[in-house]
Amino acid sequence: MRILVVGAGAIGGYFGGRMLEAGRDVTFLVRPKRAAELASAGLVIKSPNGDVTLKNPPTVQAGKFNEQFDVVLLSCKAFDLDDAIKSFAPAVGPQTSIIPLLNGMLHLDVLDARFGRERVLGGLCAIAATLNEAREVVQLNPMQSLNFGERDGKLSDRVRAIAEVMASGRFGSVASENIVQEMWEKWVFLASLAASTCLMRSSVGDILAAPGGKDFILGVLDECSEVAEAEGHAPSGPFFQRTRGLLTAEGSQITASMFRDIKAGAPVEADHVIGDLIARGDAAKVPVPRLRIAYTHLKVYEKQRG
Repeated sequence: MRILVVGAGAIGGYFGGRMLEAGRDVTFLVRPKRAAELASAGLVIKSPNGDVTLKNPPTVQAGKFNEQFDVVLLSCKAFDLDDAIKSFAPAVGPQTSIIPLLNGMLHLDVLDARFGRERVLGGLCAIAATLNEAREVVQLNPMQSLNFGERDGKLSDRVRAIAEVMASGRFGSVASENIVQEMWEKWVFLASLAASTCLMRSSVGDILAAPGGKDFILGVLDECSEVAEAEGHAPSGPFFQRTRGLLTAEGSQITASMFRDIKAGAPVEADHVIGDLIARGDAAKVPVPRLRIAYTHLKVYEKQRG
């Protein structure tokens, strides 16, 4: 099975690297600068689950290949989606499966329109990883998982085949029969965390220590959950209780990656993670006043970045 990993940053570099380490046929679609880094230093992973340096990992660049792959693992940010689609489109053939690891749901519509719904699986990952100054992939804690599956819930032959390959990477891959629900639940958690920590510019623990902080965080969680319910994907009881616990843990230093992007002056996924929830809430007549404030804050930040 030939796998094309779009990007070799923290997410693509980690999951693609683990499969490459296991001897799987993995190629990274990267920009020229990243290709030069990988050719020089290799793909370096620093992880509580084991360090590895993969010398000369296979790479291709946009506009310089015309090969079809069995699987495309898409790990870009939402604001890079259009450019990513242009770069990996030649890799998509009649039997190609695309596994997007983006947050939210809006990207599914974009990918369906371009490649056809039958080629686009559902997918999500849970990992805390970053690129350090040396351009090494650094996993920040042992947590790691990658879920994927048919959006109609069937455990198809292609999903079984992909699952066999991913299992060799030993990163907790799961062939899910409920992937759309899982994607919605992750979105509810992520949007609640992002809206709260970005707007307040601090960690969950600091917000909880402020007057009205707990009420605000739980109010955001309720808004996100109500939008999900209106879309037919109400968060399950166990998920909701876990999420509520994470968002109300006193002293917690947890923040959203979007907040860390703001601190770094980087682009953010305001429209994809928060804006799309507001649009769906409006369509279902679900009031989302806290999300609106957070969204305005993020759009002001984008304006300041130019």
